Amino acid sequence: MSETTPTQASGIDTAAIRAAAQNLSDGPVTAGYKGDREAVLKMLNDALATELVCINRYKRHYYTVSGKNNAAVKAEFLEHAGEEEKHADWLAERIVQLNGAPDYNPATLHERSHAEYDDSLEVQSMIRANLIAERVAIEAYRQMIERIGDTDPVTSQLLVRIMAEEEEHADDMRDLLE
Repeated sequence: MSETTPTQASGIDTAAIRAAAQNLSDGPVTAGYKGDREAVLKMLNDALATELVCINRYKRHYYTVSGKNNAAVKAEFLEHAGEEEKHADWLAERIVQLNGAPDYNPATLHERSHAEYDDSLEVQSMIRANLIAERVAIEAYRQMIERIGDTDPVTSQLLVRIMAEEEEHADDMRDLLE
């Protein structure tokens, strides 16, 4: 006689639901989590490093660019820095939800980041560096989403949300190029 898992008429596995009431210290990570949690945490921490480098790059560009003709560019840099900070916060929150630790170690940010820091002094070079970094971030998020697939829908949805904003940033930077 084969053992079957009790299910409701709706097809829901009631044994799995009851098991989710156990191991409370795991927080939102239940036994039904299908992702490779360690790999997802590594990807998320690398994405966090990328966002932190992007915040620093945009902030530096914001404070460095000058001239009344560059007021719109300066404002765009500051807006993007704030949005990158929001992305970093979302990533750190998701890392904690998956029982990981967000890695803010400044000594390893550069090596973990997908994007580069930039210390250009000329405004068009700044814009170009930001456009390159946004394109790099878009591709990195695309690959993460593809790799995670449907094994972790919450993380995938978060990465799609961030990637959509990165695409907006790239579009903004492209528009600012002369």
